Amino acid sequence: MRNTSLERTLRRVFAAAATAVLLVATAFASTGLSGKSAPDFALKNAAGENVRLSDLRGEVVMINFWATWCGPCREEMPLLDEMHSRYNRVGFTLLGVNIDDDPRRAEEMIEALGVTFPVVFDATKKVSEQYDVSAMPVTILLDRDGVVRYVHKGYKPGYEDKYLEQVRELLRE
Repeated sequence: MRNTSLERTLRRVFAAAATAVLLVATAFASTGLSGKSAPDFALKNAAGENVRLSDLRGEVVMINFWATWCGPCREEMPLLDEMHSRYNRVGFTLLGVNIDDDPRRAEEMIEALGVTFPVVFDATKKVSEQYDVSAMPVTILLDRDGVVRYVHKGYKPGYEDKYLEQVRELLRE
């Protein structure tokens, strides 16, 4: 059987579609944490107060690991802040975990962007290691029992729609 031009074109289209599906699946990939209890941690906020993850049990929690040098982080933060403001009163908490060595840079960025969700600082990167943070940003959604339900690595415009869908799902449970 001869390889026609149409067959070659169809093979290229199918290969491109398979690659696109793989890329999307990777962006919304889960890690070994999915389905497990989220590792507890306590980190300080800008006021020097400890914020403990386990104190947020009963809430749907989004943990967003970010850094000031991360362009996609800067892009998504106002969108996350809007989500936090909209759903905070119905049992949703967004906790930003900054991984910069110098929290002052992070505080400046928070102020410049007008972010109101709670932010804590992981300058030692110990919590980031517990959560297998290997990209920026990493967004993790926990159910009300503190179980990791969704893990997203990276950010591109439109990801916030998926976050919103998952937050609503977890709030309905």
